[in-house]
Amino acid sequence: MKLQPTNRLRAIAVGAAVVSGALVLTACGSDDNTGGDNGGGSSKAASNIACEGEGNLLASGSSAQKNAMDIWVKNYQAACEGVEINYKPTGSGAGIQEFLQGKTGFAGSDSALKEDEVEQSRQVCKSGQGINLPMVGGPVAVGYNLSGVDDLVLDADTIAKIFDSKITKWDDPAIKKLNPGADLPSTKIQAFHRSDESGTTDNFTEYLHAAAPESWKYEPAKAWAGEGGQSADGSSGVATNVKNNDGAIGYFELSYATGNNIPTVKLDTGAAEPVEATVENATKAIAAGKVVGQGNDLAMELDYATKADGAYPIVLVTYEIVCDKGNKKETLELTKSFLNYTASEDGQNALADAGYAPIPDEIITKVRSTIDSLS
Repeated sequence: MKLQPTNRLRAIAVGAAVVSGALVLTACGSDDNTGGDNGGGSSKAASNIACEGEGNLLASGSSAQKNAMDIWVKNYQAACEGVEINYKPTGSGAGIQEFLQGKTGFAGSDSALKEDEVEQSRQVCKSGQGINLPMVGGPVAVGYNLSGVDDLVLDADTIAKIFDSKITKWDDPAIKKLNPGADLPSTKIQAFHRSDESGTTDNFTEYLHAAAPESWKYEPAKAWAGEGGQSADGSSGVATNVKNNDGAIGYFELSYATGNNIPTVKLDTGAAEPVEATVENATKAIAAGKVVGQGNDLAMELDYATKADGAYPIVLVTYEIVCDKGNKKETLELTKSFLNYTASEDGQNALADAGYAPIPDEIITKVRSTIDSLS
């Protein structure tokens, strides 16, 4: 494949790309990065980027990966003159729809394509179909606001009952049993969930469905299905309501907890010790997942009910969705070049300090091979 004169292989220094903002995992369906103040942060630029293709590449979808994209795009465009990568964090559902309408080169989604979406993709990928490429992961935290309580342990069954309005007071016996040393008030629980369709909700309810099947009878989905509770738009809206209301609890990407100084629940998974919501603990859970997609599709199955020590089970993996065959000729080279960088060791390492969990080596190696085969 011939390189454009302005887009030759280059090296860029570590200090070449500085990305403003708290580079942390953001919520699917919300453009707000953290819900808090944006401080300074620097990305780790790639040492080698193979620049191919030219022009503009349009993409959209998951805003959970927005800050990852900020890093990747800045690094890539610093190395490759004359190209523009335009990623819009419209949310997973909207990103998939734009891809299926042929408006973008790839989509980002916190949930793999459904069977009917794969079928629809054949209309866009004339000689192939849409496939899922896992590119980045991270933890979904359960944040709470309860006066006098800064250390709280819950299990899946209790969380399911809280979010389904079956447990309504903080001094409920089930919560007391999990927190014998805590002075739990009789404050009314205010459970907040997403009002918009969200990959974050999809993964949170996957956890409830897998780890507490007797208490959570609803099928996992992007749209909220539980009884009662209060809704808010985007993870930023959920986090704001949790922060501003004593007795509140909600779910959102870890960045919204750290950015708003919201304490997070430790999960009693059945492991030796309750597990905290951290990038490291989420990585352990993602590493236990397996690829279940067929052929070039690398959709993953995560073990939301894991009891492994130190594995935080409420995690999401964001996929880049592309055609395996039948990609637009005018953007194919640029798409492959950019995605090759995001999946490279440099691209994955650039996220290490940004609140993201890099994809495990065994899986990201398959991603790189699949990207090379795109046509």
